[in-house]
Amino acid sequence: MALQGAGNALNAAAQRSGQSHAEGDVRNLYLKLYAGEVMSAFQTRNIMMNHCRVRSIKNGKSAQFIITGKYRNAEYHTPGNEIMPDVVSKNLERVVSVDDLLIAAQFIPNIDEAMQHFDIRSVYTQESGYALAKAADQNILRMAVKAALSTNQQRASKLIQDYDPLASTKLTDEDFTENVAFAASFANSKKAAYFMEGLIEAKRVLESAGAPLEDLICVMATDQYYSLFKTVSNSEAVSALTMFNRDVGGGGSVKDIDLPMIAGIPVVRTPHLGSLGASAWTGSLWSTANPAISTGQAPLANTAGSGRAAHYNLPASYSGVVNDGSNNGPTAGQDGTSTVNLEDESLTVRAIVMHKDAVATVKLMDLSVESEYQIERQGTLIVSRYAMGHNVLRPAMAVALTAPAA
Repeated sequence: MALQGAGNALNAAAQRSGQSHAEGDVRNLYLKLYAGEVMSAFQTRNIMMNHCRVRSIKNGKSAQFIITGKYRNAEYHTPGNEIMPDVVSKNLERVVSVDDLLIAAQFIPNIDEAMQHFDIRSVYTQESGYALAKAADQNILRMAVKAALSTNQQRASKLIQDYDPLASTKLTDEDFTENVAFAASFANSKKAAYFMEGLIEAKRVLESAGAPLEDLICVMATDQYYSLFKTVSNSEAVSALTMFNRDVGGGGSVKDIDLPMIAGIPVVRTPHLGSLGASAWTGSLWSTANPAISTGQAPLANTAGSGRAAHYNLPASYSGVVNDGSNNGPTAGQDGTSTVNLEDESLTVRAIVMHKDAVATVKLMDLSVESEYQIERQGTLIVSRYAMGHNVLRPAMAVALTAPAA
C-alpha cells in the first residue's frame, strides 16, 4: 500500500480547479446543468522587452556591453603639417548579469481534469506566462527609473551594477541628463497641457544629449494616461488638449481614449509604475522603506544563487560628495553635499521618456513552458520559466517626468 505521509516534504500543493475562490468543495465548479467557461481574471502584457537593448547568450553568467567614450576633437589642417592623432577615446564595458531561474508552476490532478467540462490547462499555462512577463516588465522598469535617477556620477555608482566612479570602470566623459518636473502641484500633474509640455522638454533634453530620436518612447503609468482625458475632474478646458487638435497637427482621439503619440514620441502605458488616486500618487515598484526594497520576488543571495538579491532595490539615503562625482552632471542634476533620498525621488516618477539604449537585458534562457505527467502524484506539473538579467546601460538615455506625490 502506498504511504501518504502528511508531513512528507515531497507532497505537492494541488491546484483544485473545481474549488470556488480556492476554498471549500473541490467539485463546486464542475458541470451542473449549464455550460460555462473558465475566464482569466487578470492578464498583463509584456511591453518593455522591445524597448531595451537585448542580447542572448548560450552559456555563462553575464554579458558585456562595450561603451565607447567621446572622440570629437576636430581641427583645421595646416598645409604641409603631418597629421598625428593625439587624443584617444575612452572605452569600457558595462556588465549585465543573469538573475536566477524564475519559475511559475501549477500542478493539475488528473481526477480534476477528468471531471472538467472546460479547458483549464491552457488557462493555467497562459497565466504562468503572464506572471513571468509581469516580472520582466517590472524589473526593466526599475532599471529605467534607475537610469533616469542617475543624473550624476555619484548617483550612477549607487544605481548601476559595477559602476565605480573612482576606479577603472569610470567613464569620465559619460553624459548625464536631468529629469523634468512637469507640474508643481498634484492637481496640475493630472492635466494634459502640463504633461505635454513636460514631454516636449524631456525630448529637448535627450536631443541635446545626442540621443537618437527614432527609438524614443514615452512609458507612462496607466492611471496617468487616462487622467489626461478627464477635463471635467481636472478643471481643464477642452481647448487645452492641443495634442488632439488636428488644426495644429495633433492626433489621437478623446472619444476613443487614444493617444498614440505626443511630440512625435510613441506612448506606451503600463500598470506597473504606480497608481493615481484622487489625492495622491502611489508608486508600485518599490516599498516605502529606506532603503527601498523592490516589490515582488527578488533574486537569490550568493549562498544559494546569483547573489543579486539587492540588485533591483534602491540604496539608502546618503550625503553627496563632490570628489565622488556628485557635481559631475548637468546643472539641474548635481547634488553637491546635500542629502539624496532616491526612494523619495522614485515616488515622483509618472512617466519615462527613454531610448532603448537606456537599459540592457541579457537572456540565458528565454521564456518557455514545460509540462510533465507525474505518475507518483497522479497529475500534471506545468512550469513556465526564464533566466535573464537587466542593468542600466546608458543613463543619459532616460529622462523621468516627475510631479509631487500628493
